[in-house]
Amino acid sequence: MPPELRTERLEFLPYRPEHEDVFVELLRDEEVCRWMGQDLVPEPQIREVFRAILTDIYPQGRFDVWGLWLAGRYIGHAEVKPTGNVEGHELVTALAPGYWGQGLGGEAVRGLLRHAAENLGLTEAYGMVGAENTASLAMCHRLGFRHLRDVVGDDGSVTKLLVIPTAEGGSEGASRRAVEATALTPAPGVGTTDGPVPAGAPGATGTAGAAIGEGLAGAATGEGLAGAASAGEAG
Repeated sequence: MPPELRTERLEFLPYRPEHEDVFVELLRDEEVCRWMGQDLVPEPQIREVFRAILTDIYPQGRFDVWGLWLAGRYIGHAEVKPTGNVEGHELVTALAPGYWGQGLGGEAVRGLLRHAAENLGLTEAYGMVGAENTASLAMCHRLGFRHLRDVVGDDGSVTKLLVIPTAEGGSEGASRRAVEATALTPAPGVGTTDGPVPAGAPGATGTAGAAIGEGLAGAATGEGLAGAASAGEAG
């Protein structure tokens, strides 16, 4: 079971059985799926994924998964998990659209980076962000992520593989600067560059947009729920 984490505004809480419906609602949102680079998944499959968190991922200690809460309201999802793209860990976050553009995606990623450094002993983290997710890419750049290479899918889609030192992205000074920049810099079509955050990007442990799981189905097999970039700083 992962530890509870807190940032200035967010609580990272392990999932409980009563959270199933809000988890399903998040992952059935068309815009969240769009920025995660995946099609809508049937509700029964999402419920299967959620139950796998409780019955397999947590008991087996496969990787760390949380619900994100703001002032008592569920607003998103976060993960730190091993990634098959490189030898390392990926950060993943996905926020409900109503919470995009408020700097929360960057705050969530920084919380994951601190956890990765202080609790997991990681010196760097990875993220995957779709090439078209310019808002998330801009946010990752502000946080200190560096582009490693492009990953081209079978369908020709391009995803950016990013890396960041955990100490850099999780530092208090970097957090403050990124929050300020996110709040002030607009992004076309999103409102602010906070906008769809790359799930998985920051920390390469996935941060905002990429995909919840390298496919949601992967969660049940322990491969992850979110994948690499979060939806929206898309939170």
